[in-house]
Amino acid sequence: MPDGAGRLTDRMNEGAPAVWDLDEDACWNLLARGEVGRLAVAVGGRPDIFPVNYVVDGPRLLFRTAPGSKLTDLAENAEVAFEVDRWDEHQAASVVVKGTATRLARQADIDAADALPLRPWIPTLKYRWVRITPFSITGRLFTRMPEPARYVASTGAAD
Repeated sequence: MPDGAGRLTDRMNEGAPAVWDLDEDACWNLLARGEVGRLAVAVGGRPDIFPVNYVVDGPRLLFRTAPGSKLTDLAENAEVAFEVDRWDEHQAASVVVKGTATRLARQADIDAADALPLRPWIPTLKYRWVRITPFSITGRLFTRMPEPARYVASTGAAD
């Protein structure tokens, strides 16, 4: 079993790829190595999702944004989901954080966030910091391998 993976789950059958639940430390480790995640919000019963650059700060995630739909959505419903993936030829992993998003308002909090190593991918000015405080964090690690045969051709013989 890979480091940081929890118990082998019951999602394994003969010939299927192995699937492990990640413990919380492994989830945070994967989050700390990432730069881009997906922020999922729901407002008025309608889901939306945004790619965002983020940074881990202790047991929280932070991202910057500009005025617009993300901030408007968060003002209406602060409960969010945040998802990050990593993969290579041999393994894939996914972490989902569910939590409460709060726009930073105190100057001391904003100054501390500005000192964090957030690396935007595009050169846009975004001055509003948002912190996600998790109430749930889950992750899975998958061993990548070819898909098993899905159908067995009929031989035409009677059963």
